[in-house]
Amino acid sequence: MPPSESEPTPVTILLVEDDEVIRKSVAMALERYGYHMSVAGDGLTGLELFRAGQHDLLLLDVMLPALDGIGLCRRIRETSTAPILMMSARGDALDVVSGLEAGADDYVVKPVDTAVLVARIRSLLRRASAAAPPPAGPGAPAPAGLLVFGDLTIDPAALEVRRDGQEIALAPSELRLLLEFSAHPGIVLDRQTLLRNVWDYGWDGDTRVVDLCVQRLRRKIGADRIETVRGFGYKLRR
Repeated sequence: MPPSESEPTPVTILLVEDDEVIRKSVAMALERYGYHMSVAGDGLTGLELFRAGQHDLLLLDVMLPALDGIGLCRRIRETSTAPILMMSARGDALDVVSGLEAGADDYVVKPVDTAVLVARIRSLLRRASAAAPPPAGPGAPAPAGLLVFGDLTIDPAALEVRRDGQEIALAPSELRLLLEFSAHPGIVLDRQTLLRNVWDYGWDGDTRVVDLCVQRLRRKIGADRIETVRGFGYKLRR
């Protein structure tokens, strides 16, 4: 039976999977946990459903007809920062790297245990929620001071990042990663620490997730802003 923990508000997940048996079984399993499911059997239909509705998280298979999961992920990232969890049947390095480079936040290898899948989903949703700016209104706390690193300006309260005055759109995982770096400027953070603090992994995860997210972040904030300390990890240049 699913655990008693439930999401505070209804969560809608778009599942795009071409295998009908897997699609139905995953959808039914997630519905038992209280998630609202929207499903598609190919990439183009998935893109249409994404554009037609509001989805809190996207669960995309890599191998899809019409438009594959990598291409679909890229199209979604053009307009949305919603969490994306990729599914790969093989777990090949190429599939994993391609998915993460396209903008996915995490991945799982099929067949995946339902409890593991739900744990990954909850982790992504917690991270997305933490990366959402708090509602403004009477009595709201005053914004924290801006953090400035060369041409990069970070507003931790508004969760806004600017480079040379131009706002940068970051996916939830990219924003959380940058906030973790900015909280420890000049300090080397190893990959396992980043997996724990940014990806909410209480166990050993795949450090390729960290490496690929760092690469995406570098392309947006400047390649020299995050330094690789070989054999140890990464640090944000002061």
